[in-house]
Amino acid sequence: MKTDRDLERQLASIDRRGYPAYKGLRGTYDFGDFELDIAHVQGDPFAAPSQLAVFVPGDVSGLPACCRDAAHRRTATEDLLVRRFSKEAAQASFKVGGSGKSGFIGTSNPGPEILARSACEIAPDGAVMLRFEAGLPAHGRTIDARAAARVLLDLIPVCVERALMLDDVGRRAAQKAAELADDQRAVRSAMRERGLVAFVADGSVLPRSSGVSAKPLAGARPFTSPESMRVTLELPHRGRVRGMGIRRGITLIVGGGYHGKSTLLKALQEGVYDHIAGDGRELVATDETAMKLRAEDGRVVHAVDISSFINNLPDGRDTRSFSTEDASGSTSQAASTVEALEAGARTLLIDEDTSATNFMVRDALMEAVVAAEHEPITPFVERVRALWERHGVSCVLVMGSSGAFFPVADSVIQMDAYEANDITERVRAVLADARLAGTYPEASGLGVSAGKASEAGKASEAPTPSASSSSVQDALVSRSLELGGKLERRSTGRPGRRGRARGGDGAGTARHEHLKVRGHGRDGFSVGSFEADLRLVEQLVDAEQSAALAQMVRMVLEHGLLDGTRALRGVVDEAFHVLDEQGWEALSPYGDAACGLARPRPCELFAALNRLR
Repeated sequence: MKTDRDLERQLASIDRRGYPAYKGLRGTYDFGDFELDIAHVQGDPFAAPSQLAVFVPGDVSGLPACCRDAAHRRTATEDLLVRRFSKEAAQASFKVGGSGKSGFIGTSNPGPEILARSACEIAPDGAVMLRFEAGLPAHGRTIDARAAARVLLDLIPVCVERALMLDDVGRRAAQKAAELADDQRAVRSAMRERGLVAFVADGSVLPRSSGVSAKPLAGARPFTSPESMRVTLELPHRGRVRGMGIRRGITLIVGGGYHGKSTLLKALQEGVYDHIAGDGRELVATDETAMKLRAEDGRVVHAVDISSFINNLPDGRDTRSFSTEDASGSTSQAASTVEALEAGARTLLIDEDTSATNFMVRDALMEAVVAAEHEPITPFVERVRALWERHGVSCVLVMGSSGAFFPVADSVIQMDAYEANDITERVRAVLADARLAGTYPEASGLGVSAGKASEAGKASEAPTPSASSSSVQDALVSRSLELGGKLERRSTGRPGRRGRARGGDGAGTARHEHLKVRGHGRDGFSVGSFEADLRLVEQLVDAEQSAALAQMVRMVLEHGLLDGTRALRGVVDEAFHVLDEQGWEALSPYGDAACGLARPRPCELFAALNRLR
């Protein structure tokens, strides 16, 4: 293996040459305490930065065994190391000047969520692989070797030493991150045992500082659970923790405008991910399968059976296999609901403000004016109870203007100046008076006694109705066929073999043409001639998740998985199986992993495939 001295000599030999001479640097160099790998060199100083990685052996990294002896601890520790390296790189970046991206050093820059990322991997023995980017310096397109030597031989080693070779302070920080991961894992385990869809610890800070910031709002009122909904959890490191437990079933969050309803729901929808210490929501946890649903006017829909919600359309279209390039608010939300169930969601999260009104409710006056036989939509309020009692699918809804969901709810939380109050019994009493007056008929949920309501759904533990439904299976296969047909007609590349050709920089060494991938940040991506608009898939929290989804869709298309021989669930399962078996390299066309990818949930891959256009 070449050494750092060899790298220094190579740099000196290409000084003032044309930029392509930098490609001769590719390879791995021994720096003594770590190895530097130059995997991909940018084509010119204005192109995307070069891809590099460092490997720090376990006896040098100093990682305690407790930070790497379980998968959830490794993920938390990897997240910590990425944040440390990102901080050091930001201070070292552009210390040298030049054209374009000359002197840039950077890696993933995580938000408050803890996600598995391609930027860092820790081996069981404590060895660390950290992937990052660097802009090799030039003036115009002429190599500046002295500046490059400072970047590669001075600035990067300092970043590695400060971020990845842990002293006592660093080891304590890693241990705290691992302990928080233990506690978060314990919260989720306790939720499953106690039949909870969510837990919000007392003292949590839910409001964010602004609509475009993930930082906690300074001076915000800490969350306090209603006494009637308070549960106590015993965590391995924090000990006894109290908070609000939202039980399985149908829960309403109500209250006046600006009192914190949507803030609570947003904390719940992002509670599918663990959060770092200091975020304020580190002990807010939600069922990992929970999906936030909303109307998405104009979205594409592929062969979805929405007949449970929409039927007998005036134009005669078959809603048992409904497709459109331009869905309305109601049809898009109906499709998203069915797709969520197919993806395995056991909990649905819905905010009235972002829903199609005619999909959610239909009041008595409208029913009196427009006869039922002239209305193709069966509103969600008439289906939500069956989803829970027959299929075990819970729902948490924010409602501010309609009381139609009160009779079918199991519990009601009122947000009042960001204070949560359990008003279930008060709503039950109001409904009892209304029934006596003939306003509301007898119903499930709050329409029955508390004892009977608490038993609802116990006998139905199936997570989704798709588990044994041949009609759903047929619909999923139909969707796979439809997408596969579009691939045959529109893809510029042909389906590839399973496995990938390694091609260095990809210049003429691949065995077939790979579909071109373009990312649009968190908002979506294109793969070949396909586009996926993910702007309203609200639980995607990081652009690197969207980037990973783009590569997973590319892999699905190139491997010909959408060939109609398997349902969409099988396609998603196979994609994640390949990722789990082969690692981040599986998401590179040429087998070389780079920073810039974060693991999405399977349901987000469902969402991306369902939105291919």
